Order: sequence, then C-alpha cells, then structure tokens
Amino acid sequence: MYSYFVYILKCNDGSYYTGVTNNVEKRFYEHQEGLIKDCYTHNRRPLDLVFIEEFYDVNDAIRREKQIKGWVRRKKEALIAKDFGKLVLLSKGHPSTSSG
Repeated sequence: MYSYFVYILKCNDGSYYTGVTNNVEKRFYEHQEGLIKDCYTHNRRPLDLVFIEEFYDVNDAIRREKQIKGWVRRKKEALIAKDFGKLVLLSKGHPSTSSG
C-alpha cells in the first residue's frame, strides 16, 4: 500500500506553496535545493515544511491539494495551526473572522 502526502511549504517571502507527493523528504529536498528551476518555490527559498497530511488514495490527495490551493491565506494558516474551530468559521464566512 502506497502513501501520498499533501504538504504546505512556507516560503521565505511569507507565501505558501501546496503540493502532493509520495515522498515528502525527497520532494522537500528538491524544493529546498532549487532543483526544479520552474517551480514557484525556486526563488522563494529557504522554505519551511509546515503541514503534511497522508492519504492512501492518490485521487484523494490530489482533491485535497486542489481544495487547499483554492483557500485564502487565513484558512491555510488555520489548517497549519490545527485550529479547526477557526477553519470551520472561515469556511462559513463567519463575520467575526473577516479582516477590517
């Protein structure tokens, strides 16, 4: 049985990159070393690995990656912090979580 991982990297400029892989250590090394010249993270190093979620079905992992990529920054940060209450509020567009 294979494992697939959705991961989030925090870039040096404060932005986030979300990806999917079957080998987190190898993929993080590739990002950190800048081995993939066209990758979003290449000019945003050094990087921090801030989130990993495991899946046993590659399609589930890809769906989750796409879901997270569609989220606003605050929602990603709630996920990274494991603040599931805030994540639910942000998902519902609760007024107490709006900036202003």
